[in-house]
Amino acid sequence: MSLRAFGAPRALVALSLACAAAGAPVAAAATADASVTSVSPAGPGPLPGISASAIGAPVGQLAVLVRVHTKLVVRQAALDVLDGRTAVVAGALRPRLGGRMVRLQRLGPGGWRTIARTRTGGRGRFVLRYIPRRLLTERIRVLFAGDPRDLPAHRLVGRLSSYRLAGASWYGGGGGLACGGYLTSATMGVANKTLPCGTIVTLRYGARSVRVRVIDRGPYVAGRDFDLTEATKRALGFEGVGVVWSTR
Repeated sequence: MSLRAFGAPRALVALSLACAAAGAPVAAAATADASVTSVSPAGPGPLPGISASAIGAPVGQLAVLVRVHTKLVVRQAALDVLDGRTAVVAGALRPRLGGRMVRLQRLGPGGWRTIARTRTGGRGRFVLRYIPRRLLTERIRVLFAGDPRDLPAHRLVGRLSSYRLAGASWYGGGGGLACGGYLTSATMGVANKTLPCGTIVTLRYGARSVRVRVIDRGPYVAGRDFDLTEATKRALGFEGVGVVWSTR
């Protein structure tokens, strides 16, 4: 049976025919989860009817290298944590690849940066842990960089948010805002005494969270950090006066 019957690339079929004509052995694999990435010599001497440069290999060096397609699966992600607590991402590298290095990365101004790493265990499973050292909200991903046998893979996980506890209340009505514009029952935002106007704040209350901007000044009551607009209060399910989680 020919390699073409297995769906092998034309270059690999041509190489196989050339090797057969030359009486040289060739090892090849054509599976659903493998990718032929380069070719090299299974035996000494040139192969008639095929050029090494035509397939991107050094002259005099022809062999077949097969790399396995990989996939990252995330089964658990605890990404909303109080400052100083541990964020956890758990999953597996398929097809059940043990002993491989996987990395947890966050997206900052300079691009993706590794913040935690570990090796996969049995069946490719992994658990990545990270303790944020500051308040933040950033996108994160899991990365397997690949190796000579396995192709790379990455998986976007979501946003990692590190919070502090903040006192909050809410206010409504109308009128002008200290940062510009007018307050209505549909206005999303918060009032804060010191954060610059336009600063984005992620607030969490129970299982709900919102990302809003600082649009006003206040509250001028001891122990309170934020005044939520009526619309922000509704989005969070917040009532009266209490404590919220804040990234600022």
